[in-house]
Amino acid sequence: MASPRVISTISELRAAVRELQRTGKTVGLVPTMGALHEGHLSLVRRAKSECDVAVATIFVNPTQFAPHEDFSKYPRTLEADLQLLATANCDLVFVPSRDEMYPPDASTYIAPPQVAQPLEGVCRPGHFQGVATVVLKLFNIIPADRAYFGQKDFQQALVIQRMAADLNLPVQVVVCPIIREPDGLAMSSRNRYLSPRERQQVLAVSRALTSLQEAVGRGERDATELKLQMQNTLRAAGIERVDYATIADPMTLSDLARLDGPAVALIAAYVGTTRLIDNCLLTAPTGSPQDDPAQG
Repeated sequence: MASPRVISTISELRAAVRELQRTGKTVGLVPTMGALHEGHLSLVRRAKSECDVAVATIFVNPTQFAPHEDFSKYPRTLEADLQLLATANCDLVFVPSRDEMYPPDASTYIAPPQVAQPLEGVCRPGHFQGVATVVLKLFNIIPADRAYFGQKDFQQALVIQRMAADLNLPVQVVVCPIIREPDGLAMSSRNRYLSPRERQQVLAVSRALTSLQEAVGRGERDATELKLQMQNTLRAAGIERVDYATIADPMTLSDLARLDGPAVALIAAYVGTTRLIDNCLLTAPTGSPQDDPAQG
């Protein structure tokens, strides 16, 4: 099991990637903020399976955190991360300093696309400006053929896909499925903040989504009723602080009143002081519920 090559400067990484591409190798990029788990590793494995070279980045991006958020305490586990990346056959790891990514005189930021405005855009103003800026910088630093992101950050993936399309970026943005714990909890670096009691309580989030998929499979189409069902499941578990539990168009994230086609259910809620997000795709079966058994 070979350790990945660790690079900390833009010039060295750009030169390494260009040399690989000069010899005809394809490059897959997996941007992360570290504190890696199986969800991240699934992205690296996907990149490695579809490209000749997998490049991961580890950078806790300060511009996507508001002053009251957890930037200073966000978990930083570099040595463990590098060991995990070795198990996934990652080839290169970019670990820049803050000044390498944002020189002291840097003042340019990206205005994110319209799909950034609802949901997280309301709850975390400025968040997607920071995300779009750092991802565009990474795309410019690492001229990858493909870049891999997880569906768990559904809105983030949409923002990046739209930015790449709007700015004609020569990278294919690939969105990969959510990786869950055996009990259904979506894997997240922030899960480690949860106490044992909170770890049990948070299962109501994935449970709310699973029951929603079942209800849609049975024929429920009223989005208001489905949202109420999600909220009741969270409330029954004692999860009172909910930023949103909604059903939206999966391309625009506009609220839906009724499911007449593809949709996405999204939840952002606090368990204790930890804010977690999750989602699932919904497809209303065609025909009557009797003709089409439960899906999801």
